Amino acid sequence: MTANGSPYAPHTPAETEAMLSAVGVDREEALFDIPDDVRFDGEFDIDARSEQATRELVEDTLAKNDDLVEFLGRGHYDHYVPSMVDHLSARSEFLTSYTQYQPEVAQGFLQALFEYQSMLVELTGLSVANCSMYDAATALGEAATLAVRVRETSGDRVVVPETLSAGRRGTLENYIAGHDITIDTYPMDDGNVDRETLAESVDEETLLVYAENPTVRGTIEEGLETVGELADDNDALFVLGSDPVALALLQEPASVGADVVVGDAATLGLPAAYGMGLGVFACREEFLRQVPGRLVGASDDTTGHRAYTLTLQTREQHIRRERATSNICTNQAWVALRTAMHVAWLGPDGLLDLAEDCVTLARDLADRLNGIRGVKAPVHDRHHFREFVARTDQPASAVAADLESAGYAVHVVSEHELQVCVTETNEAKIDGFVAAFEEAAR
Repeated sequence: MTANGSPYAPHTPAETEAMLSAVGVDREEALFDIPDDVRFDGEFDIDARSEQATRELVEDTLAKNDDLVEFLGRGHYDHYVPSMVDHLSARSEFLTSYTQYQPEVAQGFLQALFEYQSMLVELTGLSVANCSMYDAATALGEAATLAVRVRETSGDRVVVPETLSAGRRGTLENYIAGHDITIDTYPMDDGNVDRETLAESVDEETLLVYAENPTVRGTIEEGLETVGELADDNDALFVLGSDPVALALLQEPASVGADVVVGDAATLGLPAAYGMGLGVFACREEFLRQVPGRLVGASDDTTGHRAYTLTLQTREQHIRRERATSNICTNQAWVALRTAMHVAWLGPDGLLDLAEDCVTLARDLADRLNGIRGVKAPVHDRHHFREFVARTDQPASAVAADLESAGYAVHVVSEHELQVCVTETNEAKIDGFVAAFEEAAR
């Protein structure tokens, strides 16, 4: 028992006073700059209500939200999550498990995480997949810092597409802030990598080359082998961004020379949350001991039965401390569990069927919009996955506003460009969407 009465408080009052003195403040509150209007003063000022009254208040508040059919994408994708995932993942042995970095954690959970890793290995063709990252943006940041550790020669340039989303770019900048690294962009040609310009940009000072398939504008990248060769010729890491649904159909990353695959696995197992994610991180076996996070492995126990354990933990405070490869802490295991359940429910054929639908639905909707006067869809003369960009003669913001009034949400990406995403969850609303689009585009 410590002097302040709690076995969980690490510091005695004397230790706390010494630390405050060392940093030159009188009290702990001085370490935080909290505005007065949001500072907790000991009172919540919330009227007491019965359970029934509280439910009615919440329902009334939620009823004020716009009820829009989303045709949004650009990194956040909605696929139907079977009820089986909700029911099984909510079982107490899964939902109440503590963070899965103890070797003695329940075998069932470890097996499920092992299956998740195995699914990613099969989809990417790479030998190692971890479990797991915060989201696609942090996975990209971790790939950049891995490149710093493993690249044999000097290099200080990370090369990314000019269309990289602002969120991923910002996270990448945060990750490399502690390193002497710069971010350069390369242009796109009709939605895909401008391979000639990229070849002029990549040199021996390039640390990492990043590309996406599909791209943020929905196009399917056709020059990945060239990108991989450029990276390899200059001893740079080739990092490819994708997701499990796309990986079921598109080129296997290992076959085009990818060293690391990042992306968002939450396209399966979770509805689109526009914030909550599950980062994919898979790489070649030679980078095994540099993988951020934790790896679940399979072996045999003393009785000869198959057993699962955490075979590698590279995170910081309780294992490697200052020698840690990553600062990743938050446990994403339960989310990865949901993704694994969803993939298992679909099976290989179901996952491939879903991926093929993402191509045909986007193609068919683009064809219908292209038949509307004043609309060109898709803008890029490419194959597309889930989404595409459409050009409108009318200002895109005005078209989007009219669509919103009609009950539909799309992305405005430029003065005369809208981006539209379609999956099986909004497929039934396509007819109404097309009719509203035709009215808005007049």
